[in-house]
Amino acid sequence: MSTKATAARIYKYGEPDVFRFETMDVPDPVGHEVLVRNTVIGLNFVDIYYRRGTLPVPEFPAIIGDEASGVVEAVGPNVTLVKVGDRVAYADAFGAYTTVRLYPEDRLTVIPDGVTDDQAASSLLKGLTARYLLKETVQLHEGDTVLYHAAAGGVGQIFTQWARSLGIHVIGTVSTAEKAQIALQSGCTAVINYSTEDFVERTFELTGGQGVTAVYDSVGKDTFRGSLAVLRPRGTLVQFGKASGFPEPISPFELAPRALYLTWAILPHYNDTPEALAASSADLFDAIQSGILKVDPTNIYRFDQLVHAHQQLEQRRTVGATVLHV
Repeated sequence: MSTKATAARIYKYGEPDVFRFETMDVPDPVGHEVLVRNTVIGLNFVDIYYRRGTLPVPEFPAIIGDEASGVVEAVGPNVTLVKVGDRVAYADAFGAYTTVRLYPEDRLTVIPDGVTDDQAASSLLKGLTARYLLKETVQLHEGDTVLYHAAAGGVGQIFTQWARSLGIHVIGTVSTAEKAQIALQSGCTAVINYSTEDFVERTFELTGGQGVTAVYDSVGKDTFRGSLAVLRPRGTLVQFGKASGFPEPISPFELAPRALYLTWAILPHYNDTPEALAASSADLFDAIQSGILKVDPTNIYRFDQLVHAHQQLEQRRTVGATVLHV
């Protein structure tokens, strides 16, 4: 026996109109597999990388998408961590653009009471990302000042809210006046509009010429050199994306004059065991329940509006989190 699902597949890389909605059969779960019916699918900029081919898909046809929340409909005979009827979420999990899917039990997170499906789907990938950036890649202390590029984005808003609760000052960069207001509302100490200001010059002004403890950069090519420039001695550049393209290569000897650190951090290495995932998810959901984090999505589309949603996301017409209702 199998379950019918509607999936958005791609057969080649390209523009948003490469998606094809198709019906497929999902087999019954076996072993430690869980059958999840998605209720809300989270959209992230990395989805665009996969659709364009900037990041390769394993094979064609491909179902992309990294994040969703849903309900457990069936479990394999060896499943012990979840049960039918549980609300669950998953992140960094290729293949989310579908109504129903199989998923391993040890990579699922049970959504606690007090957290909605919308909140879970809009925040799990972004929230776990913000958490490892803030709490694990660099040893930050109360009173430290950091620079965060694209501070009005989904990860940026979570990062900034969480940082503020820990007494860490965030200077955010944005591209518009509207986004500047959003970044300030999320808790940025100061905001730089890099469309009208030199963010390097302005960062030194804001820090009294000292520079920042760390820079968090998902933009890539357009900001990479400037991000290195604003670091104080022994500061760290945390690169975790390349929205504007790959940065130019750098010799490690260029880091020596200020003893700088450079890392490219990715989520899987920070949640590589069921125990690590459970602890990180619990920390995130606790921050949501306690009111530290406001993560309700600001852009909601139907699943059949996926092409339009991708267009809006790619053209940077969205602010905050975007989700699809299934």
